[in-house]
Amino acid sequence: MIHKRILLILAAMAVMSLIAVACSSDDEDTEAADTGSKTGTLQTVLDRGTINVGVKDSQPGFGNLEPDGTFSGIDVEYGHALAAALFNDKNKVNFVTASAANRFELLASEEIDVLIRTTTWTSSRDIDLNSSFTVTTFYDGQGIIVRADSSIQSLADLEGSTICVTGGTTTEVNLEAKLGEAGIAYTGLVFAGDAEIVEAFIAGRCDAWTADKGNLAGQRANFPADAGGPDSLRILPETLSKEPLGPVVRDGDTEWFDVVQWVVLATMAADELGVTSGNVASMSANPPGSAVANLLGASFDGGAINGFGASLGLSPTFMQSVIGQVGNYDEIYNRTVAPIGLARAGSLNASWTEGGLIYAPPIR
Repeated sequence: MIHKRILLILAAMAVMSLIAVACSSDDEDTEAADTGSKTGTLQTVLDRGTINVGVKDSQPGFGNLEPDGTFSGIDVEYGHALAAALFNDKNKVNFVTASAANRFELLASEEIDVLIRTTTWTSSRDIDLNSSFTVTTFYDGQGIIVRADSSIQSLADLEGSTICVTGGTTTEVNLEAKLGEAGIAYTGLVFAGDAEIVEAFIAGRCDAWTADKGNLAGQRANFPADAGGPDSLRILPETLSKEPLGPVVRDGDTEWFDVVQWVVLATMAADELGVTSGNVASMSANPPGSAVANLLGASFDGGAINGFGASLGLSPTFMQSVIGQVGNYDEIYNRTVAPIGLARAGSLNASWTEGGLIYAPPIR
């Protein structure tokens, strides 16, 4: 009898354990479902109703404060693209001027939600500054600009020259490394930003100045007429470095990272697929294939609507808003970077289908 009673007790305990495990599994499933709600910066931005984007204010083509108080440039356009994706209104964005010195501080202190300010993706910034770089929006390289009538024709001619450079940037580090390796002696004149460098260059305080070639092209395009205008400047052919530029978010903010990453990638996919601001409405109504349908959150051939937007915590049709209000990558580029003299064709920023590096993973 005692033996049977023990067996009954053990059996009862086993049943209770199974019930406990089942209950525990149900609880875990519930918690997993709960954690599917939006968190971190994404929820903060949605609750606020606007997005705060750190940009530059002195670089035509990328981030420039115009006389009417508005911002322009490719980085600025991606701020508008995020606002269109989140709120179906590209103007629900607040642009915050970020300097070379304080940009990562603004990001870390959450004064901005994303930094889109011609910021080069490097290992030290990615690892040591608790930052996560999303896909590159512009592949750049550092260059040197001089007066058109200067005797300086190559890096070797910089021996003994004075070179203006922005402090606290990879540009300053690259200049020292590149010219040091070549044994070229020079004097670096360090300034806080572009406006100060232009002023110093016009005053003849430096023989050359160095920055990303995209920046130099923008400064050249806007060089004051009374100082000689664009034709008075010449960019040397050498490229000193690799400068991949793109948006930056805080480490560990996975949902927000995915949103920023895929809004940018989707503009590139739209370019590949031929979806433009001019045809997005008709493409949405009657997609020519499943790839376009997936991008736009539309049904193809009577099939189900793709959950691309829903997976990001956004509307399934968010890319219709982005493309309709801002455009695809090519439209954005041609509206902002091309006017400063940097043609997309033949550059690293051409589509991969044309020999460039702009490439979007499949959306499916």
